[in-house]
Amino acid sequence: MGKSKRSYSLVLVMCMVLTLVLSACGGSSGGGETTNGGAEKPVELIWYTIGTPQKDVDRVMEEVSKYTQKKINATIRMKMVDWGDYPQKMQVNVASGEPMDIVFTASGGFDYVQNARKGAFMELDDLLDKYGQDLKKTIDPAFLEGSKVDGHHYGIPANKELPQQEVWRFNNKLLTQYKLDLSNVRSLDSLEPLLKTIKENEPGVTAFGMDKNYVPYVPYDYIIQNLPMAVKLDTTDYKIVNILETPEMKQALKTMHKYYKAGYVSPEAATTGSTNDLTTSGNWFLDRAQTQPLADNLWSASYGYPVISTPASDPIVTNTSVQGSIMAISANSANPEKAMQFLNLLNTDPVLRNMVDSGIEGVHYKKKTDGQYIENLANSKNYDMPSYSLGNNMLLYLNPNDPADKWEQFKKFNSEGKNSPILSFNFDSSKVSAEMAAVQNVKEQFWASLMTGTLDPETNLPKVIEKFKQAGLDKVMVEAQSQLDAWKEKNSK
Repeated sequence: MGKSKRSYSLVLVMCMVLTLVLSACGGSSGGGETTNGGAEKPVELIWYTIGTPQKDVDRVMEEVSKYTQKKINATIRMKMVDWGDYPQKMQVNVASGEPMDIVFTASGGFDYVQNARKGAFMELDDLLDKYGQDLKKTIDPAFLEGSKVDGHHYGIPANKELPQQEVWRFNNKLLTQYKLDLSNVRSLDSLEPLLKTIKENEPGVTAFGMDKNYVPYVPYDYIIQNLPMAVKLDTTDYKIVNILETPEMKQALKTMHKYYKAGYVSPEAATTGSTNDLTTSGNWFLDRAQTQPLADNLWSASYGYPVISTPASDPIVTNTSVQGSIMAISANSANPEKAMQFLNLLNTDPVLRNMVDSGIEGVHYKKKTDGQYIENLANSKNYDMPSYSLGNNMLLYLNPNDPADKWEQFKKFNSEGKNSPILSFNFDSSKVSAEMAAVQNVKEQFWASLMTGTLDPETNLPKVIEKFKQAGLDKVMVEAQSQLDAWKEKNSK
């Protein structure tokens, strides 16, 4: 009798132990399912990102998935949406509840801040602490701090150039041909003698290249990009002003109209969507662009002829620069833990980051003998990705013309940037949404024509200012000022 009780007890204990072991095997912090054999089934993560869809994206993601399955037991399906279609496509996806885990977002287009506030993205504070410790040690802290929305993390910014610095870019062939000196070039007005020379001697060349997105540089940071509310970079009172009423912008618009009348600017500038035709043909002399270390090398390699640049502004860290490339986790992600594990790996693991960026070694690129530099192969045209949108750039292999200290130059550039006085302030326009829509309509009608010099500011600027007022700009500015004052008080403690 006693013997049978002991045997029964032993069997019971063994069953309990076996049950606990099986339960432990079946558990998963990443939300994976178990197979009949007890192993965790890989999670598929759906990644939406911006860029011209590439022929070999599925082929590359197969190799990526082999790697990530070993590392975090997850596979990756990338869905690329073309540049112009991306904002609308992603808004439709959010509204319809389309399955997606990782989503590219930024300060413009598919807007990071507004979509975070609307609930499109998951709050990442806890996930970042639990699964992103390596990531937090790798990315410049200014990116993580500057990408917070209302005090919380909703996305992982790409570790790249931190400040926003404007430069004047020049077609060096023309610069050399006419022996033009850049030593005194900085302001918009300082360009006039150079533009005059090109106009008089090169009738088939656009002297000053620009499209409808061009805005003269003035030392202010915009509350909302390309709307006329801004704070001066050296402000002490944090007063929001109408940029069209500032002496700096009035002077800039006057100069732009002078350049337009002189024929330095294309008559179609206010309606042109891109200057790609100019850079492809080489029939331009100067334009303005945002820079980064070694940008001249990149532009020259891309265009097939030498391009050089000189500063048009100081390097300033703004919301636009910090939020220029962000990966968020969709609020309806079925696997947020795995998504964060993947983002942590992508931003810290050079093998994964370079595979996502450059493709498959031996198919799309080959390594040079030192292993630090790579050279594109013929198949690279089937996988040509926008590097800035894919994570930590400072893990990338070097291109043939890059110096060995390329990423050290980036770190130095980042450390020298000066913070905008309103860095990390994000205006919530929900209380003035009707006025914002009306202001946006006025902007669409007049902004590009003013900024490119197409309209004479002497007669048109007062009319445009009045149009903005009638649309409710003053009410929007009052609301923005109230929020900025509250933000400043909170952040000065």
